[in-house]
Amino acid sequence: MYFLYNVVLAVAAVLALPYYGLKMAVTGKYRRSLGAKLGRTSPAVYDRMQGTPRIWIHAVSVGEVTAAAPIVAALRARLPGACLVLSTGTETGREMAGRLVGEATALIYYPLDLPPVVARVLDRVRPDVFVMTETELWPNFIRACRVRNIKVVMVNGRISPRSFRRYHRSRFFWKGVLDLVERVGVISGTDADRIRALGLPSSRLEILGNAKYDGLAAKVAPHLREEISRRLNLPAVSDDPVLVAGSTHDGEETVVLAVYRRLLREFPALKLILIPRHVERGPVVRDLVRQYGYEDVITVKEITAGRRREGERVIVVDVIGELFKIYSLATVVFCGGSLVPRGGQNILEPAAWGKVVCYGPSMEDFRSERELLEGAGAGICVRNEEELFAAARMMISRPDLRVEKGEKAREVIQANRGAAERYADLIVGALNADPAPPPAR
Repeated sequence: MYFLYNVVLAVAAVLALPYYGLKMAVTGKYRRSLGAKLGRTSPAVYDRMQGTPRIWIHAVSVGEVTAAAPIVAALRARLPGACLVLSTGTETGREMAGRLVGEATALIYYPLDLPPVVARVLDRVRPDVFVMTETELWPNFIRACRVRNIKVVMVNGRISPRSFRRYHRSRFFWKGVLDLVERVGVISGTDADRIRALGLPSSRLEILGNAKYDGLAAKVAPHLREEISRRLNLPAVSDDPVLVAGSTHDGEETVVLAVYRRLLREFPALKLILIPRHVERGPVVRDLVRQYGYEDVITVKEITAGRRREGERVIVVDVIGELFKIYSLATVVFCGGSLVPRGGQNILEPAAWGKVVCYGPSMEDFRSERELLEGAGAGICVRNEEELFAAARMMISRPDLRVEKGEKAREVIQANRGAAERYADLIVGALNADPAPPPAR
């Protein structure tokens, strides 16, 4: 099966090469990471990997880094002399890790799952334990870890419905991969049921909660709100309402702009901040805003370049790393990837700031978060323009209700803290356990 997997992987790599080559040539994307993903990392990076035990934590992108950050902090507090290596799979994830995970000894890119590349990187890092955040199952890498008696642990594990369907179609293969994972900690009972259905024994499985709660609760700070308020020239405390549409996808900005147009009739001081999920769509979104008749639009790139926001009522955020802070300024929040079939986005970030969150019906990837917020009365599902308009209008016109529901959102985040410590326990326990035998070759 591994032979077949590697044949499919090689074919996919050949077919994808022209696409990624074009992306690199046109946008510059992947240029910084490709060499490292092929195992060409500066020796100076490996020289920084001092200390014992040596723990490698992998967080593929921005969302996973948010979950990994409090786990890394908990490990550093318990093991001050440890070497904590954090890898990411994307350049945006790497940038976020540089800002959030100061406790890491070294930051690297995760290697492509090609046997020679995996072997090269593992032999340089030489971890005692490898920790994957959420569900990043790369068969060659996991098998190479077991061959080297490197323990493999999964933390903050989650399996979305789409991922589960994909894994389940070839369950016979993924069961063998999961057999090589020593300990698994998952977010919820639903995730536990799914990973058991793929063949993981209950004896190696624990339900430990979502470490993102710890990261989000720790990130909320007045100075972040004040800093983004100054940059955008939007008062942190003001009677002027702000509609923030975060992580939007194609097809959602038109709905938000239509709602904004209607809201302006009742709330003429209302500001709009649009944050597309993929920052490269920034120019398209800016042009769309102008098509709706709002010439007074400014982008965060323009602000960063020195242009000061004055009277512009619409701001398009075309840089990474600002979403969480911007939520602090919101009167009304809409989280994208949910009015279109994308599975939703992280609704916990605005909740951590005490914001009521609106989202569409496509929340398959964040079902437990949706249930949590709706159970507290702090999440509102909207199916279309009319429902988003009604929810936004209610939140703007009823500040008492907005504050009451927002406080419940904040309480949800605070009440679910502690998962990072439990995952740190899981990792330390795996470190102290006897090593499992390597797989048969």
